Amino acid sequence: MSISRREFLRRAAGLAGVAFPFPRLLAQPRFEKNPYSLGVASGYPDEGGFVLWTRLAPEPLGGGGMPAAAVKVGWEVAADESFRSIVHRGTEIAAPEWAHSVRAEVTGLEPGRWYFYRFHAGDATSPVGRTRTTPQPSPVERMRLAFAACQQYEQGWYSAYRHMARDDLDLVIHLGDYIYESSWGRVHVRKHGTEEPHTLAEYRDRYALYKSDPDLQAAHAAFPWLVTWDDHEVQNDYANDRSQRLDEPQFFLERRAAAYRAYYEHMPLPRRMQPSGPDMRIYTRAGFGALAAFHVLDDRQYRSHQVCPRPGRGGSTVVAAANCPELFDPALTLLGKAQEEWLRESLAASRARWNVIAQQTLMAQVDRTPGEGQSFWTDGWDGYPAARARLLRSVSQSGAANPLVIGGDVHTFIVADLKSDFNDPAAPVVATEFGGSSITSQGPGLKQTQTWMDENPHIRFANGGRRGYGILELAPKRCVARFRTVGEVTDPQTPVRTLASWTVEDGWPGVQRGG
Repeated sequence: MSISRREFLRRAAGLAGVAFPFPRLLAQPRFEKNPYSLGVASGYPDEGGFVLWTRLAPEPLGGGGMPAAAVKVGWEVAADESFRSIVHRGTEIAAPEWAHSVRAEVTGLEPGRWYFYRFHAGDATSPVGRTRTTPQPSPVERMRLAFAACQQYEQGWYSAYRHMARDDLDLVIHLGDYIYESSWGRVHVRKHGTEEPHTLAEYRDRYALYKSDPDLQAAHAAFPWLVTWDDHEVQNDYANDRSQRLDEPQFFLERRAAAYRAYYEHMPLPRRMQPSGPDMRIYTRAGFGALAAFHVLDDRQYRSHQVCPRPGRGGSTVVAAANCPELFDPALTLLGKAQEEWLRESLAASRARWNVIAQQTLMAQVDRTPGEGQSFWTDGWDGYPAARARLLRSVSQSGAANPLVIGGDVHTFIVADLKSDFNDPAAPVVATEFGGSSITSQGPGLKQTQTWMDENPHIRFANGGRRGYGILELAPKRCVARFRTVGEVTDPQTPVRTLASWTVEDGWPGVQRGG
C-alpha cells in the first residue's frame, strides 16, 4: 500500500531519532589496514573554532570494513605542525549507524589564526590536517578563497585539487556535484566500478571512491571548506520530490534520504545540519571578519518542478520562451519561500564589505537561440525567471555591499553582469557573477559558449573548453577573480595556469578585465 509524502516524512523523521542498539564500545581497536583511507577534513570556521571530520574505513569500497560497534576516537588541535603545543583535545564516538564517521565541533580557540589537527583511534593516528579560525569582525586586509564544482570521477584526474592544495588560500567553497551517481561522457580515465547508487550502502561506497583520491584529500587537509550540493549527489536534474525518471515520490524520497545521509557522513558539516529522513537544511551564512559574508544556498531541495518537460520525463530541457508560458509563472521558486526570505534577511543584516552568494548554477540569463526569439534551459535560473528577479531585487534593496555571485554546474568559466532586466541593455547592473567551470566534468564547446556571448551581451566571458577552479582575492578596495585551469584532465601531472583575471572595484557593480 502506498503512503503519502507527509506520512513518509513522518516515518523517516522518526527513524532518524531511533537509538540503534550497539552494546559494544571498542575503546582501543587494532587495525590491520589504515582506517583513515578517506583522509581528514575541516569546515565551517568561525572566530573560535571549526568542524573537524574523518571516517574510519579500512575497507573503503566494501562498506567501510568496520565492526558493528562504536569506536572511541580522540582528536587534537595544535598551534604547530609537530604538535608540541596542543591547545585543545577531545573524544568523539564513531558510530556504525553513521558509517563510523567522526565530526568534532571545536570551540574556544583564538580568532584569525591557523591550526593543525589529527585523530587517534586505537593504534592508528590520522594524517595531519591544517585549518584556521576566522578573524574578529574588524577590518581585514585580505582573504583568498577557491571555488570549485563538478568532479565526475571517471572523466579525469583531480589534478586541479593537487594545484589548489598548494595555493595560498583561506577557504574553499564547493558548489555541488561532489559525486556523480551516473556514468556519462566521451572519455573515461577510470571507472566507478559499480552501478548507479540508490541505497545508503551504495551512496556510502560512491563517496568513499571519490574521497579515496589523494589530490582531493590533499585539498581537504590544507584548508577549511564550505559546501553545498547540486543534483548529482542524488540524481541528475531532480527537483524537490520529483526525479528525472518520474519515479514514485515515495521511492524517490527514500533514495533522497539515503543520499542526504551519505552526504552528511562524508562532509565536515556541523551537527545542526544532520538530516532527518529526506530533509536536511544546508543553506547557511558564514563570514570572514568585516571583509566578507558568504550566503550559501540550496537550489535543489525546495525548488518547484521544472516546467514544460519532455513527454514522460522530469528534469530539464531547452524550451522556446514563446512555446512555454508556464516559464514565467511568478509562483515558481528555485529556493523555496523560506529560503528566499532567509536570504533577504541575511543580505539586509550583513555589514561585510563583500557579500558572496554561493550557489550551484548560472544565474545570468542565457538566450540560446541565435537571432530572433529566445530559448532557455529550464534546470537553472533561466527556468525560474520570476524567482531570479525576486532574488536580484532583494540584492538591490538590501543595501548589502558589493554583491558577488559564484556558481558551478554548467562546466564553464563564466563572467557576467547580473542586471535588473537582462533584456534591457540600459538596465543597471546589480551584481557580478563568476562561474568556476568544473574540476573534471566535460563542458560545452567553444562554438556554443561563443553563441552565449553573442546573444547575451551581459555575459562578458565564457569558456567551456577548460577545466579548473576559480579564486577570489578579496581586499577592502577590490575583488580580483582568477580562473585557474589545468592542461588536460587525462594527464595526472598536468600543469596549471591562469586563464583570465577580472576585477570588481569596491562600490562599483560590474566587472573589468585584468587584475
